[in-house]
Amino acid sequence: MRETILRFEASVGEAVVGQAAVVRQILIALLADGHVLLESLPGLAKTRTVKAIAERLAATMRRIQFTPDLLPSDITGGETLLQAGTERTLTFQPGPIFGNLILADEINRAPAKVQSALLEAMEERQVSVAGKTHPMPELFLVMATQNPIEQEGTYPLPEAQMDRFLLKVLITYPSPESEREMLRLLRRESNETPTPVSMLSQDVIFAVRQAIRQVAVAPAIDDYIVSLVNATRHASELDPQIGKWIEIGASPRGAIGLDRASRVQAWLQDRSFVTPDDVRAVIHPVLRHRLILSYDANAENVSADKVIDRLIEKVAVPA
Repeated sequence: MRETILRFEASVGEAVVGQAAVVRQILIALLADGHVLLESLPGLAKTRTVKAIAERLAATMRRIQFTPDLLPSDITGGETLLQAGTERTLTFQPGPIFGNLILADEINRAPAKVQSALLEAMEERQVSVAGKTHPMPELFLVMATQNPIEQEGTYPLPEAQMDRFLLKVLITYPSPESEREMLRLLRRESNETPTPVSMLSQDVIFAVRQAIRQVAVAPAIDDYIVSLVNATRHASELDPQIGKWIEIGASPRGAIGLDRASRVQAWLQDRSFVTPDDVRAVIHPVLRHRLILSYDANAENVSADKVIDRLIEKVAVPA
């Protein structure tokens, strides 16, 4: 199964040049059964990355384009009055949220009321409309894209919604060589007939998830994860400088996310146990959106990643 997953990762990487780390992090979220928030400036292949993954999965993709005039019912669906002869019945018409892969494109261009329509679906894997509950498919992954909040016409996501994303992935500018390869790739795509790509079965994903649950986590690793997350809440006790930067630390979902993502990382490295290196490999995308930085951090242009780097230096690694 590992070879199948790695071939899938390589296939996606061929379609999205120069973003190997981004593809790996999205793959971790898929195997850990968690949602992903992709952030970058416009034009850095956020949507292309999600589409490349969807094209290689035997799954239903739904795209929701978030705009300021979007309504919650445009996402969840609603009840419609249908008439057959003399009988009238209310029938639930599912919205685009009912799919396997949900591309929530430019999610922060809609106000909080619309963004919060995703909360129940993301956390409880169900949608409640008119007092009735409608379950989501077994394979359900929200891959949301957003532009940085300084961009025109954007709204910050509510903290409760941010916390429901397993990972926040940052996409940066590609290297010059990757950009040259991108140009060559796009020319080939425009001149050649598209070749069919192999599809990854949902059954394989479910089997891999079951295998990942068997990855062992030692008590010392549990202590390390809890120490890292707890340090974000009591940072002043660890380092006065970190305490100056963090206003609110990570929630318990941060520890849960570190545990799930580090087990996937260990499995992808062909190990049956988690090491501190696995935890450190995933800590940035797991925690960067769960930290609320202080005014001092923003004034000093200190990013969440820099804060996490400092935490890693200060928290002792288990022996």
